[in-house]
Amino acid sequence: MPDSEPRLDRSSSDGAARFTLTGDWVARHARALERLAGTVPTGAPRVTIDVSRIGHLDTFGAWSVETLCQSARAAGIDPQVTGTARQNAAVLAQMHKTALRPPSAKATHRDTLAILEATGRSVFEAGADLLALLSLSGRVFSSFGLALKSPATLKTKSMIHHIDQVGVRAVPIVGLMTLLIGCIIAQQGFFHFAKFGATDYVVDLVAVLVLREIGVLLVTIMVAGRSGSAYAAEIGSMKMQEEIDALRTMGLDPVDVLILPRVLALVIALPMLTFVGVIAALYGAGLVAWIYGDVSPASYLAQLRDAVTYTDFEVGIIKAPVMALVIGIVACREGLRVEGSAAALGRRTTASVVKSIFLVIVLDGIFAILFSTLGM
Repeated sequence: MPDSEPRLDRSSSDGAARFTLTGDWVARHARALERLAGTVPTGAPRVTIDVSRIGHLDTFGAWSVETLCQSARAAGIDPQVTGTARQNAAVLAQMHKTALRPPSAKATHRDTLAILEATGRSVFEAGADLLALLSLSGRVFSSFGLALKSPATLKTKSMIHHIDQVGVRAVPIVGLMTLLIGCIIAQQGFFHFAKFGATDYVVDLVAVLVLREIGVLLVTIMVAGRSGSAYAAEIGSMKMQEEIDALRTMGLDPVDVLILPRVLALVIALPMLTFVGVIAALYGAGLVAWIYGDVSPASYLAQLRDAVTYTDFEVGIIKAPVMALVIGIVACREGLRVEGSAAALGRRTTASVVKSIFLVIVLDGIFAILFSTLGM
């Protein structure tokens, strides 16, 4: 049976306004219902809304009735709904219960409390995450101590495999990136220092900056994105396939089998990659100095020997194994937190890269303050 058009008939009796709703108040007549629901009763102290003649009623129609009631309340009139059929009573009551109201001071107060709650929860989760990282670090150091007492327990083949993966295979990309960075730093140095007639100091700038800060920091960030994400993905996949639970069932500690070889591989490989990156950056700076700055290779090497001290090299290399330790532990920790879905694996892999880079930069700042205090 086709729907009949909804209507709203208004009448007055004893100074009270009466709205009689007829037809089918359903979503098919949305345009008409929106127009009728916007009717604002005026000039009457009392309003009665009769819904007894409504044919079909759905949630859209019930919401239109409630909107009409709200229009009356906004005009300062408390409407009375009469003639509610039994089949329509539940939906009308639900619409009245969930009716939207304008925001109030209490709502703003609740929003403030929600922000404070979210902030406190984030701080608590960050603290719990830090404690978990410290706990895993302790387990790694304990496992390493036991491996020193019994070298046969160390998974040497696994460690060599990971050194090849994170170290040897990373040499081309690390060398290329640091070469380009060295070229860019030197070019910008010559371009800007030429304004002050201080191009002789460009080599000093490149040498100190690359050896102490940029070399190790760039290599560490690249390793965090390349190898840290791989660690998190590998261990997360093992967690999803219950391979880690199988190791525990066989009486093997996942820290000894999976985490320690990976962390040691990073600790060994990252200083080597840092050395490669530093040499590549200095070589790139030398090319730019020769081509762009008109500095011969012999003059460049002579200025480099005068500018660089062993302390500069030492400062950069000391940072590398500590940062490698942080990257390895964070990546393995995030891999262990994967909870059985591809989406969780992606989130944890991303989190491992973000957290690693953040902690590496924080550590670099701490090292800068420490070495300044020590006069290095």
